[in-house]
Amino acid sequence: MKLNLRVWRQRNADADGAMATYEVDGISPDMSFLEMLDTLNEELILRGEDPVAFDHDCREGICGACSLVINGDAHGPERTTTCQLHMRSFRDGDTIDVEPWRASAFPVVKDLVVDRSAFDRVIQAGGYISVPTGAAPEAHATPVPKADADSAFEHAECIGCGACVAACPNGSAMLFTSAKVNHLNVLPQGSPERETRVLDMVAQMDAEGFGGCTLTGECATACPKGIPLPSISAMNREWLRARRKAGRG
Repeated sequence: MKLNLRVWRQRNADADGAMATYEVDGISPDMSFLEMLDTLNEELILRGEDPVAFDHDCREGICGACSLVINGDAHGPERTTTCQLHMRSFRDGDTIDVEPWRASAFPVVKDLVVDRSAFDRVIQAGGYISVPTGAAPEAHATPVPKADADSAFEHAECIGCGACVAACPNGSAMLFTSAKVNHLNVLPQGSPERETRVLDMVAQMDAEGFGGCTLTGECATACPKGIPLPSISAMNREWLRARRKAGRG
């Protein structure tokens, strides 16, 4: 396959960026999108040019490191992570636009790399449970209803890639935050921090500069792990419950 790439290039966070055009040839349909970018970078290095910087780690759709907007879609045309997107999803001669996540809370570091540490600070605000020291409790000591266990597992699948924020027209992080809140709040182990967790994590999310949620649903559509849109409503109910219990509303 022969492809025309238009890639966002930005030297650093303070520099102005622009789209640069490249042509790559000999691309196999079985290559992943990141392997295609590796091929481009090999050619750039051989020409003495600066390779395109992009985030990646496991390349197995697990870590959430890869983060590209491809032809206007977070992670590209398939509902998967960028690393699991294969070039068979494109045609010979296609022009492909490759950009970083676009959100004020995710500033560009270089080229296609963005700073997603805002997510880390949201989790630090309450994404944990109290665990007393000592031996691990017996696995069946605390019964968990199957519906609650299923919900916890569903929300725990969030890998924190940020596609929800990139896809949202408001740059909202509500789907991410709701996944992190709900997967702990439905379990008895998460009960001690149930109220403070949702209040503190939502407050931190707002402090990071993410946009407000208007339930357009683009976040759930783009999520490679299928975090459901009702997760946001569930978190809103938790937030209202916590506010009432704290006497704030």
